[in-house]
This record gives sequence, structure tokens and C-alpha cells, in this order.
Amino acid sequence: MTRSVPRRRTRPAAGLAVTGSLCLLVAVVPAPAAVAAPAVAGTAVAGSGFHHPLRIDNRFLPFRPGTKYVFDGRVDGAPHRVVLVVTDLAKVVDGVRTTVLWDRDFDDGQLVEAELAFEAQNDAGTVWNYGEYPEEYENGHFVGAPATWIPGVDRARAGINMLAHPRVGTPRYVQGSAPAIDFLDTAKVVATGQHVCVRGRCYDHVVVTDETSPLDPDSGHQLKSYAPGVGVIRISAVGGSQQEFLDLVSVGHLGPAGVAAARAAALALERRAYRVSKPYRRTPPMHVRG
Repeated sequence: MTRSVPRRRTRPAAGLAVTGSLCLLVAVVPAPAAVAAPAVAGTAVAGSGFHHPLRIDNRFLPFRPGTKYVFDGRVDGAPHRVVLVVTDLAKVVDGVRTTVLWDRDFDDGQLVEAELAFEAQNDAGTVWNYGEYPEEYENGHFVGAPATWIPGVDRARAGINMLAHPRVGTPRYVQGSAPAIDFLDTAKVVATGQHVCVRGRCYDHVVVTDETSPLDPDSGHQLKSYAPGVGVIRISAVGGSQQEFLDLVSVGHLGPAGVAAARAAALALERRAYRVSKPYRRTPPMHVRG
């Protein structure tokens, strides 16, 4: 279900719930505790807090404001494109200041999803997922955002997007969980030091992760390749329905006009989020980063 960067195109599994027994399937990493001061969070991994959460410079998943990523490929055989922009906006979620990503998905040229995603990096260098507001569209028209999840609301919890030091053999980790919508995504590092060529460009020292949902085994697995200094360069599906195959086709930095346009679009999404999403209403508004 989680989509930023981009991520698995799964939806909450109907009729399932996150129970205590599911914790046996993964190495559950506690989400940071919320605190009164928005710039500092409680303990996360090995005592690491969030003193500079907007500085996302993880070697394998950097998010610099103004960066634009474009991915092309296919979903279930149909042309698909994802456009992801790191905005200059921040939002406090569950006591942590997060960077706002604006993500759009297009099937055969038509918008099918527009999303706000929230990311933060802890002091150890691990990047955390802090929720998503994904709008869904049919025939170009907005139809809802039922898959919204916000840590700290309805028992939803933040999860790990990218480890500070990804290594093979690290236990599978939770990427985010939200019992109210039956959502649980997990990942595991399956390879490091890989040489991967994408659309004529080759990358060394690539890390590969395997993502899946214990609540929805029929959704299969997603293999994601991360290049140093770039981030995601390739996504491929292993089994499951709605198979997604994407390659990074361009990455660049927007000028002032492009940054302003992305900011305006993200703020417009948030205005609707406050109208249609109860979980989202329990968050403070986004603001331009200082």
C-alpha cells in the first residue's frame, strides 16, 4: 500500500487485522514516541532521536528539496509513470518534523493517484516513513483517499524506509502499520554491492530490498534497487497481482518556479485532505521549511 519513493501498490487487506501473532513474522522496530517539541522525537533505533529530521542525506535514499524523480514502466502490462517531487514543505507528524513528498501515478497517461508522503531521518541516519495521504482517481476524477494512514492516529505507527547501514542478514523490518485500515508493510535487505544498469546508465554498490505485506500474501513481493547518492533506480515484482515494473528515467532539480508549483500542488492536496480524511484532520498544517 505504501507508495512514496515509489513503493508497493497494495491496498489494505479486507477482513484482516494486525494482531499480536503477526509480530512473530517480522522484527518489529518500535516507532519513535511523540513529544511536545516538534523538532525532537523520542527513542527510535538504538537510542537515536530526531534532532535534525529534515536533513535526509541517507546514502541510499537522499531526499533533497526540489529534487524530481520520474519512473517509467508497466503495471499489469499497461504503461505506467510515477513522478515524485521532494517539496520545500515540512509537516509535524506524531511529534516529528517530516519532509513532504508529492507523488503522482499515471496509467497510460491518466492520473490514478496523487499522494502526500512524509519522511524523516533519525540521528543514526535511518529514514522513516511517517504516513501517507494517497488520493485515488477514476477516469480522471477524485474518488477518495481510504488508504490514508497517519502515525499517532488510530494506533498507526511509523516504520523504516531505509536503514542507515543496510546489510544482508538484517531482520525483516516494519515499514509502517495501521490496524484501522489493515495495513502492514515490511522489508528486508536481500543484496548489497550490486552492479545494475537501468536505461543505459549503470550503477555500482546497489542495495536491493524485498518488500511484502504479511497481511496480504497474495500481493506478492516487490524488489527495489537503490543506488548510492540517487535512491530508487528500479522496481520489479515477484508474484502477486497488480505487478509493477518501473525504471528511473530521470532525476533532476527544479528551479524556483518548479519548486513553487510543487508547493502549491501539495498545499492544494492538503486542503482537500482536511475535508475528506478524519485521520488527516488530526495533524497540523504543512509549512515552508525554514
